[in-house]
Amino acid sequence: MENSDQNKASVQKPAPLRKPDWLKVRAPQGENYSRIKNMLGELKLATVCQEARCPNMGECWSGGTATFMLMGEVCTRGCKFCNVKTGNAKIGLPPVDDLEPEKVAYSISQMKLKYVVITSVDRDDMPDQGSDHFARTVKTVKKLDPNLIVEILTPDFRGDENLIRHLADAKPDVFAHNIETVERLTPSVRDPRAKYKQSMRLLQAVKEFHPAMYTKTSIMLGLGETDSEVIQTLKDLRAVGCDVVTFGQYLQPTEKHLKVIEYVTPEKFAEWQTIAEGMGFLYVASGPLVRSSYRAGEFFMHGIIEKNKKLQNSTTQSEETI
Repeated sequence: MENSDQNKASVQKPAPLRKPDWLKVRAPQGENYSRIKNMLGELKLATVCQEARCPNMGECWSGGTATFMLMGEVCTRGCKFCNVKTGNAKIGLPPVDDLEPEKVAYSISQMKLKYVVITSVDRDDMPDQGSDHFARTVKTVKKLDPNLIVEILTPDFRGDENLIRHLADAKPDVFAHNIETVERLTPSVRDPRAKYKQSMRLLQAVKEFHPAMYTKTSIMLGLGETDSEVIQTLKDLRAVGCDVVTFGQYLQPTEKHLKVIEYVTPEKFAEWQTIAEGMGFLYVASGPLVRSSYRAGEFFMHGIIEKNKKLQNSTTQSEETI
């Protein structure tokens, strides 16, 4: 009997890593948070804040910020870290809401935002993978408020540069696409259709189409990557002209998702920030709770974009005077 109990104990799964204190956040609350949640629910708009269980949702929504997710709540990809629902591209997903661009624009106007992030699920089931719907949303939002700064966080569009260019031509202020992890871990972390070099090429192509457009990406830590692999990823990103990089801690959404290999300390995140800044990135946000669209990045991008707009206006006025 004793041997049987010992055998059972030996095959038990190892206990999951205990979440450190620096990753504990307050539950979302506040009048503004409730108002935004109700409004988005009435308009049937999805946000990545809710779908990805972002730890900063309470902070951002209470401050009047949200990341809109286009084309529904179901993605045709099945990345092993992501909590967004997965659907079968061969069977097809529900059609997109043709009025979604106007609904997003209306919501943004009600939230009185100066900077907005627009992302989407992957829609491999659509002929253009949703590129035109995405572009139309950007144009609609910009038309309603020309001063609004728009950041887009896009799928990879399977590397189709015509679709990437079509979206870039909608003139978002920031074009973001997440590399997510180092090259070695990409096959085990992301959907098989998502390739490391394909994502790097997307960021490079945007710079070729519009050299002045800011490009941005995000790296999750705690998945088993080594320091040398992270440094190589940063070198690869600088080689394709990426301007902004954010580092955040991977958090396991459910038991079905990838397990956390390591909880990276705040001190180590600060070290990565120093290293990346030394490599020439325009801006780096690095911390356990930082996500690709974290507010610190928004505030910075808002500042540098406004500064550049003023410089461009003053240059234009000087040329007209001459």
